[in-house]
Amino acid sequence: MMMKPEEVAARLRAGECLYLAGDEKLLAQLPQGNWIGGTIPYFMDEAGGCFSRELIFVQQQMPQVSGVSIRSYGVDQLSQIVADSPEHGFTVLIIPGMSQAHLRYGQHAPEFPGLFMKQIIGWIAGIDLADLGKAAPKVFNGATGEVLGEGAVALHATLPEDKFACIGILNLFKQGDGDALRFEDEGFTVGACTVNGAPDNFAQYLTRNKIDTRLPLVANYHGEMINVSVKSIDAASGKVELYAPVFRSVEYRFAQPVADYEQAFARQIPEGLVNPEFSCNCILNYLYSQLEGKKTGTLTGPVTFGEIAYQLLNQTLVYLKIYDA
Repeated sequence: MMMKPEEVAARLRAGECLYLAGDEKLLAQLPQGNWIGGTIPYFMDEAGGCFSRELIFVQQQMPQVSGVSIRSYGVDQLSQIVADSPEHGFTVLIIPGMSQAHLRYGQHAPEFPGLFMKQIIGWIAGIDLADLGKAAPKVFNGATGEVLGEGAVALHATLPEDKFACIGILNLFKQGDGDALRFEDEGFTVGACTVNGAPDNFAQYLTRNKIDTRLPLVANYHGEMINVSVKSIDAASGKVELYAPVFRSVEYRFAQPVADYEQAFARQIPEGLVNPEFSCNCILNYLYSQLEGKKTGTLTGPVTFGEIAYQLLNQTLVYLKIYDA
């Protein structure tokens, strides 16, 4: 829900454990307590998509959680997040967008030992798009009062034995039937590629074929569709900037178009999914699908510069639900 800073502060002083998202100046007013937060002014509220620099989006931790540990991590400590994540529980992770930590986690998290054996979910903090180049995303460790432009903050939550946490990914995009693309370089910046096995330059390919880059590249990871979104094209240098990394061993195709986001989303929401522990949606979905004032079922949360469900994702909605064992 959207709340005024003074209301959030009162809940923190009452001992509630919260996941917060909002403008930097609002989060900076809050007292220390059991909370983590990140900067963003875009949200999916119960009334629909909205923009606010005066209110904080609040997700309250469920009472089923039996123990909480909040920690900050430097860029070189990101793999430790997996080791610190509880065997029986979950971790909510926030990383500042456009930071070295964002790049490092996106490119190397799949290599972290045990990553896919833990329930690690979260988001990439952002800023008002009008402030690009003038401000930087931040993350907040409410337990210590730290404000980080680099690194990450994580809330590790332990669950009792009769509960378990499960991460869900809602991705409206499927691979289209167009060209098969592979990349010579791994990472967020690519140039050389192959198109149906023939060498090409990705920037030239996109320009030549007038590709609609509002649609992401989609890889099929054993039945799970994983998106990589295009950020910018520099035809002069032949380089393309991405919002998530590509990997050499993976085949990508551009996604099929989605005719009606709201209807497609409603069809994907699992029956009975209400009040998850945490959820968030991508800024590109918000922009390209014009979600301001529109709902994404019963799922609410920050609108992010990237989603984390184990690894870094794009143009998805992710959620974590606590179930009875």
